[in-house]
Amino acid sequence: NYWQWTAEWGLYIQHNYSKLLYETDRQTPSFCMRQTDRQTDRQTEMEVMQILHMNKGVGETSYAQNSKLQSKIISITKPIIHDAVQEILRSNNIESMGIADLGCSSGPNTLLLISEIIDAIIRTKSCSLGLHLSATTELRVFLNDLFSNDFNNIFMSLPAFYNKLKQEKGPELGSLFISATPGSFYGRLFPARSLHFVHSSSSLHWLSQVPPGLDSKAAGEALNKGKIYISKTSPQCVLDSYALQFHNDFSLFLKSRSEEMFGGGRMVLSLMGRPSYDPTTPASCYQWELLAHALMTLVSEGLIAEEKVDSFNAPYYAPCEEELSLALKKEGSFLMDSLEAFEIDWDGGGGDQELHHTFDMVGSGQKVAKTVRAVVESMLESHFGKDIMDHLFQCYAELVSNHLSKSRTRYINLVLVIIKKD
Repeated sequence: NYWQWTAEWGLYIQHNYSKLLYETDRQTPSFCMRQTDRQTDRQTEMEVMQILHMNKGVGETSYAQNSKLQSKIISITKPIIHDAVQEILRSNNIESMGIADLGCSSGPNTLLLISEIIDAIIRTKSCSLGLHLSATTELRVFLNDLFSNDFNNIFMSLPAFYNKLKQEKGPELGSLFISATPGSFYGRLFPARSLHFVHSSSSLHWLSQVPPGLDSKAAGEALNKGKIYISKTSPQCVLDSYALQFHNDFSLFLKSRSEEMFGGGRMVLSLMGRPSYDPTTPASCYQWELLAHALMTLVSEGLIAEEKVDSFNAPYYAPCEEELSLALKKEGSFLMDSLEAFEIDWDGGGGDQELHHTFDMVGSGQKVAKTVRAVVESMLESHFGKDIMDHLFQCYAELVSNHLSKSRTRYINLVLVIIKKD
C-alpha cells in the first residue's frame, strides 16, 4: 500500500517518511520547517484571517452573483440538515435553540440555511407526536465568518428576509433572533453549552494559515516551484505539511465546538474532499493546477515575476474520509453519525448536461472561473496585485474550458454528521 496510516497521531504520512517523528500538535515536520518559520507562524495565521474573504457586493465578480456551486451543495445536504434538526428536537425539550452557521459568507446562500432550519423545525412540529417540543421554541441564530466578511450585505437583506418569513410561515415562525459573530472558527466563538445545532458548508477546507515552511528552498529552488497547492510534482514534505496543518486545524475546530455545544447537539459539516488517500488526484487539486498554469502564463508574458508564483501557496486542503474519521476519533468529544461523499460538477451543474448533449464548454469554463474568482481573488490580489486579475481569470477560463473538453472532472464533497457526547 502506497499510503501508511499512523493512527497514533491521527494523520497519514507516506511510507518514505513513516519513521519520522512529529513534534507536538500545531507544529510542522522539522524537515520542511526552519526556526524562523515557527517565529512567524502566528503572523501567517493573522494574514489569512485578514485577507481571505469572498468578493463583496453584488457586482459581476461578487460571491453573491457567483455562488451557484455552494448553493447546490446546500441543496444536496438539505435532507441531512432536516434529519439532524429533527433528531435534536426528538431527544431534547428545547425552549431556546442555539444555532450557528460557521463560514456563512454573504449573499443568498447565507439566509438560505436559516430558511432550511426553520422549515425543518416547523415540519417536525407538524408531526410532533411523541416528540419533546415546546410550542414557544425561539431560535437564536449566529452567523459567523472572518472579520473581513461582507456582514453589511447580510444586515441589509434581513428586513426583507424577516418579512418573507412572516408571510410564508405566519404564527408558526415563533421568535427568531439573528446576530453576527465574527472571528475564526479555529478557536472559541460562543459561550459554553449555548449551541444545539452547528452547520458549516464549503468552509472547513480553508486552513487557518498556509502551512509553515513552504517558502523554504532546496538546492536554491522553491520547494513547490511553479505550483500554488499540492500537485503531482510537489515534494513529500509539502504534502505532509498540508496534511498536518489540516489535522491540527480540524482538531482545534472540534475541541472548540465541544465546549460550546450541549450534549446531544449535532453538527452538519460539508467540505471539499478527495476520493482516495492520494492528495494529488485531479478531483482534489486540478483546479489549483490550472490556476497555477494561468499564473505561469502571465509569467511568460512578463506580467508577474516567477518568484511571486513560487512564494504563493493556497491555505486550502481537501481531506479524504479517513482523515476526518481519525481526527474525530482522536479528539474524542463527538460520535460519528454519518459520513457521505458525493460528486458535483465544477460549474455547479446537476450532471445531466451530458445526457442532453447541451454541455457548453466555453460557458462552463467562464462559470468556473467566475466561481473561483469570487472565492480566491482577495488572496491573489493581495499577493500579485489588482491589475492582473481580469487577464488572469480570462486565461484561467480558457484553460478550464480546454480541460473540460477532455475530461469532466468533478469535485468531491464530503458531508459529515456528528453528535456531541453527553
